[in-house]
Amino acid sequence: MTDKILSRKQALSRAKRVVIKIGSTVLTGRATGVDKKRIEAISDDIAWLRSKGVEVVVVTSGAVSAGMHKMGLKEKPRVIDLKQAAAAVGQSALMRLYEKGLGRHDIGVGQMLLTSGDLMDRRRFLNARNTLGKLIEYGFVPVINENDTVSVEELRFSDNDNLAAFVTNLAEADTLVILSDVDGLFDKDPANQDARLITDVGCITPEVEKMAGASCSVFGTGGMASKLTAAKKAVARGAACFIINGKKDGNIKALFEGGPVGSYFMPGEACLTSKKHWIAFSMKEKGRLTVDAGAARALLKGGKSLLPSGIKSVEGRFAPGDAVEIADEDGRPIARGLVHYGYEEVEKIMGAKTSEIEKLLGYKYCDEVVHRDDLVLV
Repeated sequence: MTDKILSRKQALSRAKRVVIKIGSTVLTGRATGVDKKRIEAISDDIAWLRSKGVEVVVVTSGAVSAGMHKMGLKEKPRVIDLKQAAAAVGQSALMRLYEKGLGRHDIGVGQMLLTSGDLMDRRRFLNARNTLGKLIEYGFVPVINENDTVSVEELRFSDNDNLAAFVTNLAEADTLVILSDVDGLFDKDPANQDARLITDVGCITPEVEKMAGASCSVFGTGGMASKLTAAKKAVARGAACFIINGKKDGNIKALFEGGPVGSYFMPGEACLTSKKHWIAFSMKEKGRLTVDAGAARALLKGGKSLLPSGIKSVEGRFAPGDAVEIADEDGRPIARGLVHYGYEEVEKIMGAKTSEIEKLLGYKYCDEVVHRDDLVLV
């Protein structure tokens, strides 16, 4: 947890474990498959970082575009099975390029393919964290991609910017570097000659978000808007985030040497624990609990747990351990958390005192419907 706002210099000096996200537009940008020289240049910077004692995790795009080239496809597949086939063809080719690029520096790589389902389930999340930790412990660079060969819509990360934010928590990294095909966040479309690069962002406000545009790439799925979303998730964990131009040779090295590179998003004064970050961002809500004014005040101001007496209504079909949204009487979301009771149980005990739970259910797990340790304010 940070006890003050970190300057760019302070954030870079404390970097010990860095996630580097490499987008499709950085690796391709034209219909010729993956750019070998670009991966070599980025590998050189990764080797330099490691020589300085910094551990590196890579989140890469490019499998589908590499497969498109091998399969002779001119446009990104719209049909899911063709896209999955392109990913299957391209993933091995992509990994070979990373093996060769980092192998020139005697650095080995370990492939990890993830779906959002791997991170929504707590046990699978921890298993993935253990695997990641062992790869780093044994000196390998984890190279992570979404498992596009099997992912379906409900298990997708939406884009690899989002995946990189989750991996920053998974890896317990202190820094996220997102490589883009532009120099960073601009105050308007960088195609305009008077566009100004925003070098330091203390808080990602709605005004800052309006500066970001949508995706316009035949290869990529994320634009600047998705990068800002990833940055918000990373800084909520206490990690510093940088968006820099990944098509310029040596730009990662220049960033860590203190050069005026890219846009810096500062970690907040307080950050979520790994578990609370997982609750806030990795899990999908299965229902909603509406609470009265007293319960809302206890959650927001008192740091309390949610007891059955404060619950007014229940929506959705959830089981113990699922994530739910908690809303006030006006319907405004105020928190999300993990429930200790299923929806049918909550319907029976809502509005009741904790001393009445066992009488109403015939048993009792605990007093709290959502314990404060499993709750995140929104």
